Amino acid sequence: MAEIVLLGISELRVRFGGVSRQRADQLSRRTDFPKPCAELAQGRIWLGADVERWSSQREARRRQC
Repeated sequence: MAEIVLLGISELRVRFGGVSRQRADQLSRRTDFPKPCAELAQGRIWLGADVERWSSQREARRRQC
């Protein structure tokens, strides 16, 4: 069974190379960013697989330019 990975803003910061909390929030609010799978009192939560897919697609687009 595959492990389910959940990410909050703090985890997004780490995933995106230690960016600031503000930058992680900016990225997460892009129209092409995955929708959160839940909104808790502590904030929005994303599926790690969705974020990884988005990040890979974004990197591939950047390499094409």
